[in-house]
Amino acid sequence: MDINRTLNDLLVGLFRSITTIEEQSICTGEYRNMTTNDMHVIEAIGTGTPRNMTAVARALGVTTGTLTISMNSLVKKGYVERVRSEEDRRVVLVSLTAKGKRAFEHHEKFHREMIRHVVEMLNEDEKRVLEKSLEGLNGFFRKMQQQSE
Repeated sequence: MDINRTLNDLLVGLFRSITTIEEQSICTGEYRNMTTNDMHVIEAIGTGTPRNMTAVARALGVTTGTLTISMNSLVKKGYVERVRSEEDRRVVLVSLTAKGKRAFEHHEKFHREMIRHVVEMLNEDEKRVLEKSLEGLNGFFRKMQQQSE
């Protein structure tokens, strides 16, 4: 098999596996009412200071209208809270509740374990090559996304 075919098969397989395994791993137990999308919204909100909806939507690459649908669900489930900005009452700020912060950590643990498993078998040169390769792939996806906007 040539390298292009091998890389294509690996990337397609990785995408499917990450999506499936991530959902199976993180949407269990206390978080069984969550979706992978919910977890990614929680990740975009983060555990720091409250963020406005536009910044969260931009981080996720979605419209604020699309984000609002997810946000309504997360507020109802008790993971996120909304407050109006004191400086500008038109601005809605979102932040994680204690429950949301636990979900954030649960999701981060999955990602830490995934990365640990990948890098533990690589030497420093191989880590740099992998990083450069993935940065190139990420650049390709960003370019494609910009062209579609």
